[in-house]
Amino acid sequence: MINDPIVEEVRRYRKEHAARYGNDLRRIVEALKKKESESNRILLNPGPKLLMKEVSKFSVTSEK
Repeated sequence: MINDPIVEEVRRYRKEHAARYGNDLRRIVEALKKKESESNRILLNPGPKLLMKEVSKFSVTSEK
């Protein structure tokens, strides 16, 4: 395996971040949601993707 310093840095940060919250995923998510709500950035939520009922002209059909 190749040692990539960027990957190692990301892994180290992720490990330190998780340790701050006792490696508890619920606490991590809660902290991220709090940070997100306190942010002044515009947040986008595109919502669920709807499946098209129309069949694409490129789809494969089995016609006999």
